Amino acid sequence: MMHQTRNSEPLTLEVIGQLAPSALAHHAHDSRSDRYAYIPTIGVIEAMQKAGFYAFDAKQCKSRDASKKEHTKHMIRFRHNSQMDAVGDCLPEVVLVNSHDGSSAYKLMAGIFRLVCSNGMIVADSMQDSISVRHSGNIIDQVIKGSNQLVANVPKTLDAVTRWSQLQLTEGEQAAFADAARTIRFGDAEGTVETPITAAQLLSPRRYYDAGNDLWKTFNRVQENVIRGGLRARGRDSQGRRRVFSARAVNGIDQDVKLNKALWQLAEKMAELKAA
Repeated sequence: MMHQTRNSEPLTLEVIGQLAPSALAHHAHDSRSDRYAYIPTIGVIEAMQKAGFYAFDAKQCKSRDASKKEHTKHMIRFRHNSQMDAVGDCLPEVVLVNSHDGSSAYKLMAGIFRLVCSNGMIVADSMQDSISVRHSGNIIDQVIKGSNQLVANVPKTLDAVTRWSQLQLTEGEQAAFADAARTIRFGDAEGTVETPITAAQLLSPRRYYDAGNDLWKTFNRVQENVIRGGLRARGRDSQGRRRVFSARAVNGIDQDVKLNKALWQLAEKMAELKAA
């Protein structure tokens, strides 16, 4: 997957094309039928800009099928010009996912960009429903309408951040949160986890600012360690040989979205338990 480090200025179309070439595709993949309404993502990006939304991050999936390289799934993260100022260390975003090979409709999700770690999150559907727009009809108007709908619900998300910042967790509660996140990230279909990477490692702060016992900082430490990877631990492989295991960064768009939503929902459940 192609990716770029975040900066403080919106991306130009040229840079978006470098990071996510499929976002600038001029036609749908040959596998699409005549019923497939092809609206290039570049047209949506330009319409979003006119509506006050600017792209700050772009990436796309790798494709095993070389013929789909220029049409594969991509993700663009936008900020609205009315919400360019951070609230605490957070900037609200609208996350757009699309493809031109039939693997995805236009999907819109609420996101948060955290300044202190240059890390992007995605809000669970339990907080703000994701919006799906099929490749038919007036796609651009539907995307703009959906984006404005997500922006209107931003206060609800930021209220959750404020509440989580005020909820202090015990060591046991933090350990339980990290253990659940460990299963979400590394567990198989039955929930079995074989990696020697521990829940305690997921709780480890990467910077002084993230040290603390409140739910928001606990969530952020775990989320960053889960998504960015880089954790290492010694263990034994299937042949019983000792080796060093490493946690890879999460680069796939589908896995990124799935894990981010699951971790956000986990934080919501912890907040509910603390409030009970």
